[in-house]
Amino acid sequence: MISRKSVHSSIKNTPEQHRVYLPFLIFAAFIFVLICTGCGKEKKAEVERLVNVKTSPAEKKRVQPYLETTGTLKAEEEVTVSSEVDGIVRKITVEEGSRIQQGMLLAAVNDIDYGLEYKKSEAALKQSQASLANARAEFSRKHSLYEEELITRQQFDDVSTKLALAQAEMERARAALGASREKLARTKIYSPLTGAVKEKKISIGDYVRNGTPLFALIKIDSLKLNFTISEKDAAALKIGQEVVFTVDAFAGQKFKGRVSLLYPNVEERTRTLQAEAVIPNADHLLKPGYFARTQIFTQEAREAVVIPVTALLYDGPTIRVFVVNDKKAHERIIKIGNKYGEDVEVLEGLQEKEQVVVIGQNNLSEGVKVNVAR
Repeated sequence: MISRKSVHSSIKNTPEQHRVYLPFLIFAAFIFVLICTGCGKEKKAEVERLVNVKTSPAEKKRVQPYLETTGTLKAEEEVTVSSEVDGIVRKITVEEGSRIQQGMLLAAVNDIDYGLEYKKSEAALKQSQASLANARAEFSRKHSLYEEELITRQQFDDVSTKLALAQAEMERARAALGASREKLARTKIYSPLTGAVKEKKISIGDYVRNGTPLFALIKIDSLKLNFTISEKDAAALKIGQEVVFTVDAFAGQKFKGRVSLLYPNVEERTRTLQAEAVIPNADHLLKPGYFARTQIFTQEAREAVVIPVTALLYDGPTIRVFVVNDKKAHERIIKIGNKYGEDVEVLEGLQEKEQVVVIGQNNLSEGVKVNVAR
């Protein structure tokens, strides 16, 4: 019978056996580490090949080509009303911003002196008319006597001259009366248009002379939109084209008008063409001086495939996009047309409903696997 002590002694490792097994143990540990590291790298590489992206479908929309620019609203008509007589302002009926109608009284100049002058001219006319009546009666008597040869030729010529002078005097008096009537009427200043008072330049008690500016008036039932177009786009601009614009005072609200004037020359310094559009403003919402962001529609509306502008990748003159198919990215060379807000028209290289990468395309290349974010 073998004792436990002898068995234990038989299996106990000696120092020589440790030295023999140690290299094998180190080699096995090294192989294990390499296998684990390789697996980790393989998993990491597999994760890195999936690029997170966001897509948007290519859509067919109804679009209308347009030019974009900025402009300024101005009054359709602006008039400076001036005094036509000398005198002291005794009455003013409007202030800045007052709405006015054509023919409305704006102000009045003291008319006492002009009223007296009118009465004086009126009396002078009556006197000249009486003198003319006497001259005609005398001419009639002398004409009969001259025909009967009872007076001389000289006497008849004298009475003819007297009649002619009386007629001339009456015409002069009539003209003087007309002038004094006109001056009296001009002491009252009336509006030549329907609109608003932009500026009041006088106060009651001011002494004004003929030609002194009194008011600046503007016509606001319709406005003018002044804008410029670059030289390269000038050929697309035509009178009658529709204009749509927005102003900061009414965010989100669109206003419309039509091109009414194209200037005959291009500005050499800026290489731009100036133009105007007429804008209806019956409700007076719009005011002269507003800054306008403007679109001028140059063609009729039509159907087109569009994608977000953010999908485009520029490589010199070449424009690329990536589409996702079977969870892989595929590069497309496309040709684009006009921009429409955040979208751009695709003329070639893309079909409707294809999923276009709009975020993450800078990290893509042909055939890369992608993870489409929802």
